[in-house]
Amino acid sequence: MKRKFHVKKDDIVEVIAGKEKGKKGKILALFPNENRVQVEKLNMVKRHAKPTQKNNQGGIIEKEGKIHISNVLVVSDKVGKGVRTKYKKLEDGKRVRVCRKSGEIIDKV
Repeated sequence: MKRKFHVKKDDIVEVIAGKEKGKKGKILALFPNENRVQVEKLNMVKRHAKPTQKNNQGGIIEKEGKIHISNVLVVSDKVGKGVRTKYKKLEDGKRVRVCRKSGEIIDKV
């Protein structure tokens, strides 16, 4: 069964809870089975890596950690901050996300 989320890859989102609260970034990856997302330059974690053929040096690598999907909101261009969304059907039958505050269509049609 395919799950539906209020965010998609490459959306600009704002974190609404946790240590990164108030920060904005672009979604790099969705993890539907875990209900988590990976946001660019947010929730950075350090991992110790052994030297491999790809990474000859090894050492401590810093990369983005995962954030629970309920802790992010899509940023509306009109409002300028994270907003809740709803779905609306257009005349041509397409289903798009709409900002609840301003009524602006978030999906690029």
